[in-house]
Amino acid sequence: MSIRSEDFTKVVHAGVEPDPRTGAIMTPIFQTSTYVQQAPNEHKGWDYSRAGNPTRDALEVAFAALEGARYGLAFSSGLAAEQAIIQILNPGDHVLVCDDVYGGTGRLFRRLFAKYGLEFEFIDMTKIENVAKAIKPSTRMIWIETPTNPLLKVIDIAAVSKLAKQAKAHVVVDNTFASPIYQSPFELGADIVMHSTTKYIGGHSDIIGGAVMINDAKLHEDIKFVQFAAGAVPGPFEAFLLLRSIKTLAVRMEKHSENAMEVAKFLSQHKKVESVFFPGLPSHQQHELAKKQMRGFSGMVSFNLKGSYENVVTVLQKMKVFSLAESLGGVESLVNHPEKMTHASVPEAMRKHLGIGPNLIRLSCGIEGTKDIIADLEQALS
Repeated sequence: MSIRSEDFTKVVHAGVEPDPRTGAIMTPIFQTSTYVQQAPNEHKGWDYSRAGNPTRDALEVAFAALEGARYGLAFSSGLAAEQAIIQILNPGDHVLVCDDVYGGTGRLFRRLFAKYGLEFEFIDMTKIENVAKAIKPSTRMIWIETPTNPLLKVIDIAAVSKLAKQAKAHVVVDNTFASPIYQSPFELGADIVMHSTTKYIGGHSDIIGGAVMINDAKLHEDIKFVQFAAGAVPGPFEAFLLLRSIKTLAVRMEKHSENAMEVAKFLSQHKKVESVFFPGLPSHQQHELAKKQMRGFSGMVSFNLKGSYENVVTVLQKMKVFSLAESLGGVESLVNHPEKMTHASVPEAMRKHLGIGPNLIRLSCGIEGTKDIIADLEQALS
């Protein structure tokens, strides 16, 4: 499996045109909140930067290009992007959500939007029959995260999309873990694709952001209205940084994926490791689906360590190349303890049911030398 040649070219040029006034090859940072008008409501396309900004406009064109979509929308965080999508629904609507979803997504749905008459049902979507059984007349959205966070389960986007279309429900795919380089949800039937651009698209652990990509004009209009009315938009400097980061997305993802594969192989053979979760391993339950649906397996690896929680903490503290921190997708390798960190907001009973326990460790493999990453894990586990 490899990155398509055209993706290397696409990320370099997506959304970027030389500045027509100066010829600058990089999109300028239009650090302004408002724009002078010739007469009331007569302007050059921009009136107020919450509604639109030339730097952000270029980023939104780039977002659309990354996923092969007609429209892209930029948000101030991944969760702001999720909020905008959910806010197109109405009280009484039913949303199916994959059970092993990012902790912040589950918290947003359970503790915030459930208060406003929306019904969220969390199910295991790795079995398509579970989705078929759970769809109701009021189901208006099916929320897929694949691979999932943190257990890296893979969900059949095409199969779910087929069921959703029969039910007249929208399929949303959180494509953050795979990135647009390794997975194209629109080609598999998705209606909306979203990313936390804080992660792989940003790629340098210095930006918080979110993206929504859409093909349908009405969906775009509805979500864009939420973006404008609610105002959770990125500033022009963040937009500029993301445009810069997108240019190296393909080469970064290639190294992330290479390192993750070697890490997964190493861990699967280590006597102190009980189980490894990585779609690229033949032992992964959805490995064949991952090979069919994805063009590569990205940079995330989770595993269960044998022993006590104290053993886990010792290993985490001994790591040197891997830094103990939340988030993922940066050029540097990060290690996370989901139970205590990113997924602490998941109800305890659900954590236990899913297998997010004290021995689970999640790795975001960076782009350092493969030998150095393996050596760090080896010394920490020794």
